Amino acid sequence: MTLPDVKRVLVLSGRGRYEDPWHDMAATSHRVATVLTEAGYDVVVRGSFPNALDDVADVDLLVVNTGSGRPDAAHDGDDARWAPFHEAVRAWADAGRPVLALHQGANTFGDSPHWERILGGRWVDGESMHPPIGPATFVVADPDHPIGAPLVSRLTGAVTAFDERYSYLRVAPGIDVVLTQVHDDVAHPVVWAHQVGGVRVAYDGLGHDVRSYDSASRRALLRSEVTWLLAP
Repeated sequence: MTLPDVKRVLVLSGRGRYEDPWHDMAATSHRVATVLTEAGYDVVVRGSFPNALDDVADVDLLVVNTGSGRPDAAHDGDDARWAPFHEAVRAWADAGRPVLALHQGANTFGDSPHWERILGGRWVDGESMHPPIGPATFVVADPDHPIGAPLVSRLTGAVTAFDERYSYLRVAPGIDVVLTQVHDDVAHPVVWAHQVGGVRVAYDGLGHDVRSYDSASRRALLRSEVTWLLAP
């Protein structure tokens, strides 16, 4: 039984309709779970099944680590089969329950009428892109935000990791941009947060594969995000 003062985290890991041939969601979800378990959270990893959110009354935080997926009906059902799942995600957020989306979370749930509003942004096909994966630096753009502040006080104001650098994402007005990376002389938002109607949501564009989580500063970023999302 989970102790009442231990926050419970559900990591939704991409499979089936939301799997991705370029991202090992099982491996990265395991690393996320390991980092958060070591930080004292009770973590459950669950695949992205249509009924994945049917029993979440005791869950405090939803972490979405799913991919762009395969929406062909023959692979894992048609839009109608998945509509209740997307309604459950909407209900979760609209009830004021926090959400953290990782990496491909900006390019998942393309069949959802709610996800971009919840997330506060999206990958745009034909516009968004990333340079080749490699050593990357992500700079704290808002040192006053509760996610960014610990990274400035405890680190050097930057996160370094072997990772992809998402660029030209669509970001909603009013979003708090926490980290950026520079590509083509433009500072691109890669970590952002917003709080609307009592719900806290964060997007973290890092985490292409497990090498991202080999970085201590990247793990610190993840912990800082979860701390803010679960703060009273």
